[in-house]
Amino acid sequence: MGRKVTVATCSLNQWALDFEGNLDRILQSIDIAKSRGAAYRLGPELEICGYGCADHFYESDTLLHSFQALRKLLESPITQDIICDVGMPIMHHNVRYNCRVLFLNRKILLIRPKMQMANHGIYREVRWFSPWNQLRKVEEYFLPRMIQEVTGQDTVPFGDCVLSTKDTCIGTEMCAELWNPRSPHIQMGLDGVEIFTNSSASHHELRKADQRVNLVKSATTKSGGIYLYANQRGCDGDRVYYDGCAMVAINGDIVAQGAQFSLSDVEVITATLDLEDVRSYRGELCQPNLESEPRPCHRVKVDFSLSSCDDIYLPTHQPITWHFHTPDEEISLGPACWLWDYLRRSGQAGFLLPLSGGVDSSSTACIVHSMCVLICQAIEDGNRQVLEDVRRVLGDDSYCPQHPRELCGLIFTTCYMASENSSEDTRSRAKDLANQIGSMHMNINIDLAVKGILRIFSVVTGRLPQFRVNGGSHRENLALQNVQARVRMVLAYLFAQLSLWARGKPGGLLVLGSANVDESLTGYFTKYDCSSADINPIGGISKTDLKSFLLHCVEQFQLTSLRGILAAPPTAELEPLTDGQVSQTDEADMGMTYSDLSVIGRLRKISKCGPFSMFCKLIHMWKDALSATEVAQKVKHFFRMYSVNRHKMTTVTPSYHAESYSPDDNRFDLRPLLYNTRWTWQFRCIDNQVAQMEANTPKQ
Repeated sequence: MGRKVTVATCSLNQWALDFEGNLDRILQSIDIAKSRGAAYRLGPELEICGYGCADHFYESDTLLHSFQALRKLLESPITQDIICDVGMPIMHHNVRYNCRVLFLNRKILLIRPKMQMANHGIYREVRWFSPWNQLRKVEEYFLPRMIQEVTGQDTVPFGDCVLSTKDTCIGTEMCAELWNPRSPHIQMGLDGVEIFTNSSASHHELRKADQRVNLVKSATTKSGGIYLYANQRGCDGDRVYYDGCAMVAINGDIVAQGAQFSLSDVEVITATLDLEDVRSYRGELCQPNLESEPRPCHRVKVDFSLSSCDDIYLPTHQPITWHFHTPDEEISLGPACWLWDYLRRSGQAGFLLPLSGGVDSSSTACIVHSMCVLICQAIEDGNRQVLEDVRRVLGDDSYCPQHPRELCGLIFTTCYMASENSSEDTRSRAKDLANQIGSMHMNINIDLAVKGILRIFSVVTGRLPQFRVNGGSHRENLALQNVQARVRMVLAYLFAQLSLWARGKPGGLLVLGSANVDESLTGYFTKYDCSSADINPIGGISKTDLKSFLLHCVEQFQLTSLRGILAAPPTAELEPLTDGQVSQTDEADMGMTYSDLSVIGRLRKISKCGPFSMFCKLIHMWKDALSATEVAQKVKHFFRMYSVNRHKMTTVTPSYHAESYSPDDNRFDLRPLLYNTRWTWQFRCIDNQVAQMEANTPKQ
């Protein structure tokens, strides 16, 4: 009958500028799609060069190598008899565009440039690309000579156009265009386009997946149609993790779903759907002729059908219910996959973590353990690539992990760095957790190093600083804490470089950090302490979420030692003990709770509040707990801390981006590093408002 089509979309673990690896993964996905009977294959955004090339997009080499890879694709027998939709940067009239290239049987059908750019949050596409803002405009693109030699074409259509096959019509969207209030699929649907495709490079954020799914469902609920969504997966060389979720929808229902988190480099999702279902759905809902000014799409015709004549017995995919991960599961899976990509691509032999026995470092340790669980499961499921990567990391061509705990002992080293201010409780908690996850654990005493540094200072100055409890000033107290913290960083890197050497093994270790997003927000950490590391899997996650995650690990991984860690008050243990017990706590040092910080952090970044706007919101949010004066004190205290310590964000360890209120200074949260920390004008506005509110409050 010729009305059922089988289409394929995918999630690929591409790596910026890894043209050879990216090409191999693209070809694998096309081969899998063909083997499943698909006549159309969609891939992620900029999949040929990788999405995260950043300022390498300025380089002519990036454009050149992308075309060289495209030529390889055109020449490959794997790409024959299937419409291939790939992404790459292209320069047209000396302007760079983020493009989709559709080709079939060694002929380029069309090039569709991105029309609406992602330029918010972590995205800076306008820095490298221009949007194609000429609606329905199509021009001729002159192909490079190397492509002409393969295709026999001099020019191809370039612009806002759709592909018209013998049996249907296919229109392209790209990533942010789905999120835009003027999404192209709206007008394309009204003009009869039946299949919409979206190639994305969409990153993971906690609690975000449902937004993406709902947008895809909504796109075809309104006017019917088939929607294919492809996304990148993994760490492509930066702070973000692209979280897959390839999917196919029809008329508002999801019918095929890919994994959000996976160690598989290539995942292909196929679906067989009936075009008549789209036409029937639209019969009553859509009335294109009622448009006052219809603007038909420019159709590029191709002598090819997605369907076959004999498809009566071909079953179609039915609606499914999407399974969303809980935030605890997202923390367990996303950063674990990111760590594995970073490790296997860095050429290092494992991780080293200063394990303090607190919530933060324990969370990092649990994420590494989760990574080992995922690796063992992938190998058990027959993933040869993961097994090859494990063997390469460990330098053992015959190794095959039998248990996550065993693997953890080979690639993960933890160390408890004790000082005279450390308690026996934290030491034993760190040791118990290390034993349960199986890491190679060391106990290191840093007192000798600290005293040596202080002796150097004393010899030079003739003065010896004292802690506050021993009569010292605030400056002395802080300096003594910082010396301990910084010695730990130096020792962490020393052991990361040489601990495997000391055991007669090759390679070095990546140092893992463990400062959470709330501590980064307030600057509650020592600059260049052991929060300074190579990478940090929890730097974008709140303390509140980390505590919940550890409870999840107790049940999921039977890590019972975490109960004691969760019950203990958070402490840096940098000041002297009182009767052998911890006297210093994080929340007392910061002057506010971690719960307060989560609220304030979201208002600062997501709601875009300065001091006065934040005060105006919090007097309502906290009205049952705090007076207006107390709210004002908290807001002013936060902004003083934030502005005094903002310079620390310029050196903070690269962290997994997981929160929409992250203070990451790299490209997400761009702020000055030197502030007027008195905030005189802003704080005066708050004080005036408090005075006005008190004046209007009836006397009791």
